[in-house]
Amino acid sequence: MRERTQVAIIGAGPAGLLLGQLLHIHGIASVILERRSRAYCEGRIRAGVLEQGTVDLLDEAGVADRLHREGLVHGGIHISLDGRRVHVDLAGRAGGRHVTVYGQTEVVKDLIRARLDVPGALHFEAEEVTPQDFDGPAPFVTWRDAEGRSRRLDCDVIAGCDGFHGVTRQCLPEGAITTHERIYPFAWLGILAEAPPVMDELIYARHARGFALYSMRSPSIVRHYVQCAPETDPAAWPDARIWAELRARLGDADGARLTEGRVLEKGVTPMRSFVAEPLRHGRLFLAGDAAHIVPPTGAKGLNLAAGDVHYLTRALVEWYGGGGEAALGAYSARALARVWKAQRFSWWMTAMLHDFGPAASTFDAGLRRAELEYLLSSEAALTTLAENYVGLPF
Repeated sequence: MRERTQVAIIGAGPAGLLLGQLLHIHGIASVILERRSRAYCEGRIRAGVLEQGTVDLLDEAGVADRLHREGLVHGGIHISLDGRRVHVDLAGRAGGRHVTVYGQTEVVKDLIRARLDVPGALHFEAEEVTPQDFDGPAPFVTWRDAEGRSRRLDCDVIAGCDGFHGVTRQCLPEGAITTHERIYPFAWLGILAEAPPVMDELIYARHARGFALYSMRSPSIVRHYVQCAPETDPAAWPDARIWAELRARLGDADGARLTEGRVLEKGVTPMRSFVAEPLRHGRLFLAGDAAHIVPPTGAKGLNLAAGDVHYLTRALVEWYGGGGEAALGAYSARALARVWKAQRFSWWMTAMLHDFGPAASTFDAGLRRAELEYLLSSEAALTTLAENYVGLPF
């Protein structure tokens, strides 16, 4: 079976779904191919802090009604050092901009519903997806649908939005891209639980026992993390142990605020920084986690994907509008300029707040603590944090 579209999108994560929806708003046809089932895509628990620019893009895509009803607008965050908590006024330091807490899972659900309104625009359980002939002017994608039928999708452009382990980047010829990577010597053990938040805004806590993050998805659902070893087995952490560790890392004063509840999910998140460049090879473009990974400390993963989609959408609109190849040619450099700034911020937050263990020198440990103490005492440093946390402009 053979069909045609303008843009073939591989991957139904936030990047692929948002790209498809924005292209649709601009009158450009696309088809999204996703290896997983709809239930799997809608069930993945991921990030939940949206920059203002990401919210604006979701507004442009026409999928933000529920976000505005249910999302939690935050104008600040808290940073705790050994139980001493400091409030960071994000909105006051960043020109009134803020962040919105609204789970990535919910963003994906909203986008899926919008894409399913367009017949044939989204296919789940697509197997053996393979981008082909993207070096030339007539690329196509072959795949096998849920009924086992072989299919071919001809297109003008292929967008690889299929995540870090996806097929798109792996299909590029040897030497087409350069990759940069850092693996961190720790991970996050996270829980999703039925409980009220500790505070009305997120708390980033550095403690002698390790880092912890206190966050929420709603007024009754929390998402908390504790720093752990990368090889940690979640089964070795019964619920009581996690709650005790969270309370200890929050400190005596704020630890008393912590309310325990039924744990709905438990898992370990590895920590890595990764960038592939360039983000274009012929008629194939990378976006989202297929192009870069950031540690979650700075809350940039989903927001970086939205930034890529912003630049790629504008480039495709200009190209289809007769503007020539210039915008497509500039996509990679424009997106990567913002990616590297977000990588710097995520690395800085991660290094400052975590214990790097016995392998780290005492000198480096002293520098990391001094960096955090300086941040909490400097108006200029807090303003820098606020500007980066709410999101640099597209």
